[in-house]
Amino acid sequence: MSIDFEQDQQNTIQKTSGIQSLADQVERLVALQERLELQETNMKNTKKELEHLSGEVIPTMMSEMGLSHLKLIDGSSVDVKPNYSASITIANKDAAFGWLRANNLGDIIKNEISVSFGRNEDNKAADYAALAEGQGYQPQQKLKVEPMTLKALVRERIEAGKEMPTELFNVYVGNKTTIKRKQ
Repeated sequence: MSIDFEQDQQNTIQKTSGIQSLADQVERLVALQERLELQETNMKNTKKELEHLSGEVIPTMMSEMGLSHLKLIDGSSVDVKPNYSASITIANKDAAFGWLRANNLGDIIKNEISVSFGRNEDNKAADYAALAEGQGYQPQQKLKVEPMTLKALVRERIEAGKEMPTELFNVYVGNKTTIKRKQ
């Protein structure tokens, strides 16, 4: 039995030279991950700064000047308009739906039982659920208000001076600056 130490040494050298190449690629991957995290942080900070300028700084300055629209020499225009948002939290869902129904706005509540039901179809959904249960099925019912529908309702009611419980619907009213560049 003979052992070729020289051949064994060459095999070991070839294997370890691949380790350095692998280590280089791992270091490259780590550097790219760190660069991406930095870019994402920069993007978040840029978005916050943009929201601050668009929602607070420019609207305040234009309001102090008595302006809501400004046309620039190059043909571009700057507009400040109200911006509305609203949502219904899980904790407020029952109370919010109750308020909508009590104020004749229940038609914006969607009621789903494995089949989609639209506005003002609560009775049909209940009938369908009873029918399904009578046949031995256990339907799951889902009630919801589409976000854009809620946003439109909030805007409409606030602009008309009508009651809208802001805490119940997590209402936010702010300003938004839009710039239209000349084509």
